Amino acid sequence: MASEFDYVIVGGGTAGAVIGARLSEHPDLRVAVIEAGPDDRQFDEVLKIKRWLELLESDLDYKYTTQAQPRGNSHIVHSRAKVLGGCSSHNTMIWFKPLPGDWDDWAAQGAAGWEGAGMEQWYDKLQNKHQIVPEQDRDPILPDWIESAVAATGVQRQPDWNAAPFRDGAGFLDVAYDPDTGIRSSSSVSYLHPIMDTRENLHVICNTRVLRVNLTGDRATSVTCVNEETGEHYDIAATQEIVLCAGAIDSPRLLLLSGIGPADELRELGIEVQHDLPSVGGEILDHPESIIIWELKKPLGPQTVMGADCALFVNRLGEDDRPDLMYHTYQLPFTFNTERLGYPVPDDRYCICMTPNIPRTKSRGRLWLLSRNPDIKPAIDFGYFTDPDGYDEQTIVDGLEIAREVAATGPFKDWIKREIAPGPAITSRADLSTYGRAVHHTVYHPLGGCKIGAVDDPTTVVGPDLRVKGVDGLRVADGAIFPALTTVNPVVGIHMIGEKCADMILNP
Repeated sequence: MASEFDYVIVGGGTAGAVIGARLSEHPDLRVAVIEAGPDDRQFDEVLKIKRWLELLESDLDYKYTTQAQPRGNSHIVHSRAKVLGGCSSHNTMIWFKPLPGDWDDWAAQGAAGWEGAGMEQWYDKLQNKHQIVPEQDRDPILPDWIESAVAATGVQRQPDWNAAPFRDGAGFLDVAYDPDTGIRSSSSVSYLHPIMDTRENLHVICNTRVLRVNLTGDRATSVTCVNEETGEHYDIAATQEIVLCAGAIDSPRLLLLSGIGPADELRELGIEVQHDLPSVGGEILDHPESIIIWELKKPLGPQTVMGADCALFVNRLGEDDRPDLMYHTYQLPFTFNTERLGYPVPDDRYCICMTPNIPRTKSRGRLWLLSRNPDIKPAIDFGYFTDPDGYDEQTIVDGLEIAREVAATGPFKDWIKREIAPGPAITSRADLSTYGRAVHHTVYHPLGGCKIGAVDDPTTVVGPDLRVKGVDGLRVADGAIFPALTTVNPVVGIHMIGEKCADMILNP
């Protein structure tokens, strides 16, 4: 294997696969994509989207935990994929184009060139195969649930979430998968699998973890790696650029391990400071969601894409042209946190859940190192429900109350035998808040830590061109750059970041 390339992509995940594929379209460029996990082509549980739950807390999961959350759930395990394709190989591949206002929020925070009107071109370039859940995969309960959601909330039916920007709606989801095979259309399946064995200038290096980025002066010149199978350490040089695509936890973590971050904190850990950048690891974000669970009178059918095939979006406050409350609907007992509090677990066939989700949380957290040892996981504090105005907490409470309204509306109500959690005894908003925060989980959308924005903004890590401030030859292009949450699931947006980053490199 060569030890020098023009471009080194750290992380073969959602954005990294896209960037590696696009750069290697130019045969004169030598491109390396370094992935800590194995090749996804050998794992049926990765490729078959219906099996995604098997991946949580598996050997293909980094299983990050959070610091104690005084106002939220301290027991959450944040699943982060350790396999080619990254979290697009791990998640449900719910396919939402970010709303224009989501990108406009970025531009308003100093990310010039990231306005919604200009981002459509990157969506149009995406290679993933996706479609609305087809008839053969629709459980009979779900049309009834949609009808009740529309009747109870007054939202519009959504036959196609991506046809135009929406302020609310209920309907079957758009999912990136092949309905004939059940194979997910991850970034690796869509971008790398067709080319990785034939494109000679592209080197996809799996089972190899990057330990640090090495600088010569102010320029990133190489990465130090370890082969996870043999334990061998070696350097891989980049003559042009290194692009970090390790994800919202590991990209800021890697910068810190490389001596790029808050100088005082790095010195305390015995890490040589290469560049003092206090904003690294700051303003991390997540989509927390609580849960309400019902036992059904009659069983669910076998039809499903991935057990969460419908969604409901509500604009309850009318303060924006985007939804401010979202629900995933799980056709399975998603009971990781309710069971811990003593709630029963219904039979898989007789259970459905609604999960009120905060599309744009006000709470912010941070990530930091506990050790200079790269084997020690970082400390992660999402600061759940710590926003001073209590917006996040009230959104969850509103969400639980609205879910009950949906359940009290026919024809969905005719399916329901009883409410399992929080249960009919929990009625006051104070008690719903206590319950909702105790059992909330994550949608596995950790974002931020390498915030994009104006170069002169002390809270940012990368400028609008994705270059790390004060370091030449180094960019970050993944979920870590989010300065604000997208209203919708972020996987499409991260694919778009990959497309835009590749174009920035090729057309400076």
